[in-house]
Amino acid sequence: LDITYHDNLDALMSKIGGAPFFLCSTKAPRSYCDVRYPEGSFLFFGRETKGLPEPFLKRYYDRCVRIPMVEGARSLNLSNAAAVVLYEALRQQDFAGLSAAGALSGRGE
Repeated sequence: LDITYHDNLDALMSKIGGAPFFLCSTKAPRSYCDVRYPEGSFLFFGRETKGLPEPFLKRYYDRCVRIPMVEGARSLNLSNAAAVVLYEALRQQDFAGLSAAGALSGRGE
């Protein structure tokens, strides 16, 4: 794993160039299931306490997606939200590079 730190979101956006990206937020206009995630997409998640900065969301509002929630519920925790959206993106790519089947232990089949 290579970790790169950027001074701010603008620096990160200039680094990813024209790569596809999506912003995950409870303030988004559409479901995470309603978009196509091309290979190499970046998924942005904010802090559990505040989410992504609202000016950033407004700037890229057409790239915002949300996980449908029960009315009045705040949100899922960050790790669960990331798993939900990431696995939808992986599903759309037929789970490339992931094992598609398992086997019970002790079965010779």
